[in-house]
This record gives sequence, C-alpha cells and structure tokens, in this order.
Amino acid sequence: MKRHSARLAVVAAGLTLAYPLVPAPLVSQQRLTYPPTKRGSVVDTYGNHKVPDPYRWLEDPDSPETKEWVRAQAAFTEAQLAALPMRKWFTDRITKLWDYPRTGVPTVEGGKLFYSRNSGLQRQAPVYMKDAQGRERMILDPNAFSADGSIALAQYAPSPDAELLAYGTSEGGADWNDLRVRDLATGQDLADRVQWVRFSGISWTKDSKGFFYSRYPEAADRMRAELKDQALYYHRIGTPQSADVKVYARPDLASWFVNGAASEDGRWLFVFMAKGAENRNRLYLADLGDPLKPNISAPIRALYEGDDAEYAPLGIVGATIYLRTDRGAPNRKVVAADLAHPEPARWRTVVPEREHAIEAASITKDRIVVQTLVDVKSRLALWTFEGREVGEVALPGVGTVAGASTRQDARDIYYAFTSFLYPGAIFRWDAAAGRSVQFDSTVSTFDPSAFESVQVFYRSRDGTRVPMFLTMKKGLARDGSNPAMLYAYGGFSVSTLPSFSPSVIAWLEQGGIWAVANIRGGAEYGEKWHDAGMLGNKQNVFDDFIAAAEYLVAERWTSPRHLSIRGGSNGGLLIGAVMEQRPDLFAVAIPQVGVMDMLRYDQFTGGRAWVTEYGSAQDSMAFDWLMAYSPLHNLKPGTCYPATLVTTADHDDRVVPGHSMKFAAALQAAQGCANPTLIRIEVQGSHGYRPTDKAIAEAADIWAFAHRYTSKTGTAPTP
Repeated sequence: MKRHSARLAVVAAGLTLAYPLVPAPLVSQQRLTYPPTKRGSVVDTYGNHKVPDPYRWLEDPDSPETKEWVRAQAAFTEAQLAALPMRKWFTDRITKLWDYPRTGVPTVEGGKLFYSRNSGLQRQAPVYMKDAQGRERMILDPNAFSADGSIALAQYAPSPDAELLAYGTSEGGADWNDLRVRDLATGQDLADRVQWVRFSGISWTKDSKGFFYSRYPEAADRMRAELKDQALYYHRIGTPQSADVKVYARPDLASWFVNGAASEDGRWLFVFMAKGAENRNRLYLADLGDPLKPNISAPIRALYEGDDAEYAPLGIVGATIYLRTDRGAPNRKVVAADLAHPEPARWRTVVPEREHAIEAASITKDRIVVQTLVDVKSRLALWTFEGREVGEVALPGVGTVAGASTRQDARDIYYAFTSFLYPGAIFRWDAAAGRSVQFDSTVSTFDPSAFESVQVFYRSRDGTRVPMFLTMKKGLARDGSNPAMLYAYGGFSVSTLPSFSPSVIAWLEQGGIWAVANIRGGAEYGEKWHDAGMLGNKQNVFDDFIAAAEYLVAERWTSPRHLSIRGGSNGGLLIGAVMEQRPDLFAVAIPQVGVMDMLRYDQFTGGRAWVTEYGSAQDSMAFDWLMAYSPLHNLKPGTCYPATLVTTADHDDRVVPGHSMKFAAALQAAQGCANPTLIRIEVQGSHGYRPTDKAIAEAADIWAFAHRYTSKTGTAPTP
C-alpha cells in the first residue's frame, strides 16, 4: 500500500504550505510508565503469512489476567485524567449545556401520541402518552429499572389499541434485549417475558393480542454468542415464550438476519433477510387475512430474492406495494409494484432517481414523503402516488431531518430537526394548513449567535470532491493556532449529517473548531459514495480523512500541533488507521469503541455481519486489504504517535472491548515518544449507550484530554 509523504500534498489549486509537517510538540517531555502488559507467543497463519498476536489473551474478558489488566489500566488512566487542568471545567460546563428538555419523535397508535422526553439531566428519557384532549402522563420510567442507570430502555412499541406497551431492556445497553409488556391502564407489567432478542424490532398485530419479534437460540455467554440461527417469532400476550410460534427461519442461511414487520392496516407481514450489515436485502410477504383475526401461519412468498439491491417497503395501498430501492438507481428511487406481478420489469417509477440521494421515505394518507440530501443538507419533499412532486415541508433552517413519523390513515407528519447549532426540536407538519408547528418547547442553554457553521469542499488524494462542515466562534482568526477536532465515520452507507451535541459547544467556547468530514463509505451521495469506501476501496476513506486534515492546515484553520481527531466504531477504525498512516499530522487521536483487529473482527459476536463491508482475512485477496490498514497490525515501534485516548465499554457486545484493549497494549509498547496512550473502559456501558451522567463524564474527559494537548496553554481559563 502506498503511504502519504511527510510533507503536505497540495489540496487546492494554488495552495501550498509555508512549512513542512512535523510531529506536534509535547506539552510534557516526561515519559509515562504504564502498567506492565505481558506478551504471549500466539502466531496465526493466513495462507503464506504468519501473523503474531501477542495480546490474544486480552480477548477473554473474564480471565483473572484480563481483569487485573483492566483494573490496573483503569486506575492509571483515571490518575492521568484527574490531573487534566480542564477536566472540572468541561464537566461543569457540559452539565449546564446538557440541561435542556429533549423529546423523541412521536408515534401515533389508537388515537394517542407516544414519545420519550428527558427533562435535561435525567439518566434516561421516560416515555409519555398524550390523549386526544392533550392530557399527558408518563407511562414508563426507565430510571426506575436500576439505581445506577445500568439497565437501559432499548425500545418500545405501543399496541394498536393503545392499551399495552411492549418494551425492551438491556443490561449496560448491550444489543441483547429482554421484552416485557405493560398494561397502560394499571401501570403494571404483565407476566410476559421474551428473551434472547437481538437486532429486532417489536411489531404488533392489529388485534393487539401479540407481536412479531426476532430472536437467537439461548446462549451460555451472551457477550460471546455468535450471530447464528436468528428466526422470526410471534408472541401472544398472556402465554409463555415457550409457546411462541416460529413464523420464519432459514437453517440453510444460518448466519443471515431475519426480521419481520406487520403493515399498518394489519393485513400484511413483511419478512426481511440480509446477509450482513448492508443495504441489500431479500423481501418476503405473507397475507395475514382479517387484521382482527390474523392468520399467523399464513404462507410466506418471496417477492425479491436476488440479493442485488435494497428493497424497503413503504406500505401497501390496495394491491400496490410502494418500495424505496437502489436497484438500477444508486441514489435510490421510489417505485410501485403490483402484488400479483412484483417483478422489477413491471415496476412503475413514482419518485425517480435524481442528482441528490434519497435518504428516507414514508407515506401518509395522500402523499409520499421523501427526504433527500442536497450536499448533506436535508430537504423534505411531497409527492403524489401518481408520481408528481407537489411541494415540500419548509424546514426551520439548514440542517437535518433526524427522523419522521407518518401514518397511512393520516395526513400530518411529525419530524425532528437539528443542526450543529440548533438543539433537536420536534415539529408537526399540519397538512391542512401547509405549515409546521413546533410540538415541544425549546430551551437554549447557550447563545448560538456567537457561533457559525460553514460548509467547505476539498479534494481528496484521487481528486474526489468531499464536503466538510466547520463550526466555530464567529470571527475566529485563521492563523494556524486554533485547536480543532476533526470527526468522521465513513462506512456502512451511514450518512453523517449535521447534528447537535451540547458537549461540542463547550469546545467551541474554548476557541475550538468542530470539523465534520463527509468522507466516502457513507451514503451522503448515494450508494456509489458507499461503494467507493468499502472492501478493496477502504483506503479511499482514510485518504479522504487525511485530505480533510491537510485542508484544515493548508487553509490555516489549525496546524498539526493543534489538531485532534475522533471517531467511533467504524470511525474508531478510521482513527486508528490514519494516526498510523500520518502520525505527523495529528496531535491527539481519540478512537472510540473501534474495530482495531481487522484480521479477527469476524470471530466475535456482531463481527460476522461486517464481512460484506470489509471482507474477511480468510480470503487471500481481502487479507491483503485488511492487513494493509488494520490498526492493531500497523503500529511501528519507535514511532511518535499522537497523544491517544482509547475508549471502550465492558458490555459492548457489538465491537467487543478486546479490540480496544489489544490496540492500547500494542500502542503503549510501540510509542516512541512521551505522548500518552490511555484507555478508558466504561463499566456497565455498551457500544453506544451511556446514562446521562456517564455520558457527560466521558465527554468531559475527551474534551479535557484534547484541550490539554492541542490548546495554546493546556490550562484552565482564568475565573
């Protein structure tokens, strides 16, 4: 694999640097003495390649050796973080910034509204119900699940008659769910318990007597259980889980995902199958008959089994199914198909593919609601079922539609809107009046007029034009001295859209820049943008990110000694890879819950689902790709790497903590200068879940660490 030179490449016509890139100077020259980590003798063979894995023993989270290592590293990291001059300031300021009400997008069932709302600093958001007269009451408080907030509310679904609420809980926010059912009249849970649920929604039948869900077989160890033999089941209220009906299973495709959802009118059951965490899926359909007496055992027939595209049903109207698909349309389109003859050759295009990618779509009583991305900014358009664009929903500003809720028997739309400087708010599009009405009240904890967000475009290594958002104080001097945090994701067809984070505001108040690069691998420009950053094209993702950093330096927004980088999950992999490919370009690196061992990632829990995105090291061609950028395998002893704070969580059953622990151990051994390498391991946390108090504590540690090694002084401000 080709590597970038140590001197900045030209990133725009006529732009050059007046100085070469050099490793960022240290705040302190004193080297840290880390807790000892033993090296094992494990060596794996991949074809003709022998690859040592000296920290294999850290993959076992329950071994006494691993527990002792975690204890020692946690104590060491806490001592270092406690000494950060700005830790208390960021903790206090982020707490104040976080203290505002936040409401989820409402759903409507049985003529009532259901939504979550956090008053500000509650550990989790309670669920509320509002009736037609506007009377509101709390129906579920997840803060009562556990004293420390470790038991998370994972999902909830009200029954069609609005009398019951099915909800899922998870320990530490892990992917595994236990489902329960609450009687909304009494406020008490029924005896129903449904376990072994993972990567599944809850979908009620129209009679409100039961719901569809997907589960895996019982496992001795949830943290290590592989994704195999998922099946779709139906649970009838008031019966034990042992009596649940297996609706659909595919033993011949044991590693595939199987999910199901009933149509809004209760007549149809959609069944989905996917090989991995990708857009391509198979789609099946069952006619349940009378919605109030559904035939759970109705035959299931295949609509699309080609494994060649996305087939996402929006709903069925009469004998016509409406689909969002990227078949022959990388930017997606909406089509109508006759249920009797659903083959693509007979499709009728309703919303054609256009220049701007369709991010989401849904249907109301008389409209198709289409969210498109115009250079990573949301537009919400309205179409007729005949295929005419008849208007759009005027949004509060330039930003993101972060979720929308519609019904086929109603015309109104509930949607969330947010941007970098606009805390998320919920709106109801009043179709009769043709305008949006704010559903919840907004309380600002900062003055947005002091800041600005701008979008810029830069050229990647191969000339690809890539967008990036910069948010900062107004009038910030472009003298190369500004602390900057560069963030990206770049994978799995996930678009990184403008969104609000209260902790970012604290960073901006300290003179920092928040830069978000929309690199390839996402879906900001459709499936072609994704394809250009997956499998053998993954280096494009890293090149795009490096070019974003070079642009920030070339335009003198910042300089290498003031630049931090951050990303989580697939974005954690991104940070691990680029800090190794260009250690001279960054002062601080923060890889969060990252996929760091690219040769063995598919051996753990959810990792099998990512082979469609990354490839597997068991394949000789894919081995070459993966070995070229795997963060664990590309550390070079004696190299001066950026100051690094690795974060993970002990209940992360998606990207298991062994990834981060092995990487941190290897980085501590390889570090060639005094820049610190720390690992922060959240107890009773998972891949994305933190109760509010722990989320604030983690955010404060991250920003205080970045500030220490990128600011002009690294000290707390004068009172």
